[in-house]
Amino acid sequence: MKKSMISALVLSAASLGLPAVAGFSPVYAAAPAVAGLPDFADLVERVGPAVVNIRTTERITQRDVDAAGQADEMQEFLRRFFGGQMPRGQSPRRRNLPAPGQEIQRGIGSGFVVSADGYVLTNAHVVDGADEVYVTLTDKREFKAKVLGADARADVAVLKIDGGKLPYLTMGDPNKARVGEWVIAIGSPFNLENTVTSGIISAKARDTGDLLPLIQSDVAVNPGNSGGPLINMKGEVIGINSQIATLSGGYNGISFAIPIDEAMRVAEQLKKSGKVTRGRLGVQIGELNREVAESLGLKNNKGAEVTQVEPGSPADKGGVRVGDVVIKYNGKEIDRFAELTRMVLGTPPGSKATLTVWRKGVPTDLHVTVGEADPDNKVAGRSGGKKGERKYELASAANTLGFVVSDLTAAQKRELGVSGGVIVEDTDGPAEAAGLRQGDILLMLNNQDIVDAKQFNAAVAKLDPKKSAAVLVRRGNQAQHFSLRPAPAAK
Repeated sequence: MKKSMISALVLSAASLGLPAVAGFSPVYAAAPAVAGLPDFADLVERVGPAVVNIRTTERITQRDVDAAGQADEMQEFLRRFFGGQMPRGQSPRRRNLPAPGQEIQRGIGSGFVVSADGYVLTNAHVVDGADEVYVTLTDKREFKAKVLGADARADVAVLKIDGGKLPYLTMGDPNKARVGEWVIAIGSPFNLENTVTSGIISAKARDTGDLLPLIQSDVAVNPGNSGGPLINMKGEVIGINSQIATLSGGYNGISFAIPIDEAMRVAEQLKKSGKVTRGRLGVQIGELNREVAESLGLKNNKGAEVTQVEPGSPADKGGVRVGDVVIKYNGKEIDRFAELTRMVLGTPPGSKATLTVWRKGVPTDLHVTVGEADPDNKVAGRSGGKKGERKYELASAANTLGFVVSDLTAAQKRELGVSGGVIVEDTDGPAEAAGLRQGDILLMLNNQDIVDAKQFNAAVAKLDPKKSAAVLVRRGNQAQHFSLRPAPAAK
């Protein structure tokens, strides 16, 4: 399209004779003219020397040699079995493995120097399982690196090389980065050292299920780029390239980087002690859907629903209960449930923390002493109650939520650690459609404790069929709210 044609299309409200609307302005009026694509040459020349290639090796053991020999013996057996005709892909020739103790290449990655005295950052998965790590600079100097520490959960590792006056990169603030701004990545994709790719930030704080929220970009990142820097137009590192979204194993337009501020917090602990110490509450949490939140009286579905509390844990000692919805941690609102995990893990063990929970329709502050997380972050939960003999009388039909329930025995209550509740004997209608089943334990209905089957059925009978009800259901070690709408009563 020609320039004159474009100009003719840009018309103001006034030129069209349209009334101006207070507080509004045309979108195009705020957009600056695009002079051309950015030139990264000076930027790359300035920051490139601080980006390194990382090569890892492993030593051959006698076990490796023995295993290779056994494989060759099997190949020779197959050759004889097939009468000289080897199956496709098989070869009777013995593999030429190095002698025990010698090194073979294990993997390739990237990294970057963060201080003139030789500290290097990369991903933990780049150096995982390596016997030796070698760092190569752009001037071809190679150093054997010492791994000071690696944290698999954050996917950050700190290396140290014996060098002085090394080129290094400046750390930026990823919180100030904007979606749509230009960034570049430098690394060694497919072992092609000092490869530069560019793109834009596609999203911030992308929750992929990892420990940290990630920066998403469309910068081309491939195997070998892991551990390299994501750099803004000021030449500052804002992230460590860590993951790609792909079906083929190669670049697919979506890559993820660990925010550098989070990575540096992990790196500082690794430098000091070689490990990372994190806080724990001893709970498992889940996402709260909008229907359940509305049934519980919450204005929105922000927060984290407590689905399990480990007996004797900091949360248990602080009074946290299954079914609580944690809406604030130390006064900070929780927008997405995963944020609570990150907040707790970032709290030093032994610290006092305040949890604001939504319980029975009102906010309640609980005070806990944060414990220390296990390295594997496992939560020790209690197993579900054993099925014992019980005496009960079943109703002839399910209630309007679709439940047929019976009272818990005293032994079951002790086993489950509850004072009330009912056990599901059968489901129909809304309960069956929601996936609830025999053996589930019902603990609360619309923020009210369930005492026994009689009280529960009476409460269900009074529910408004036009509104959903929130039922707290325990299955095994975990509990979760379900939103059910009563079925119309039969006439």
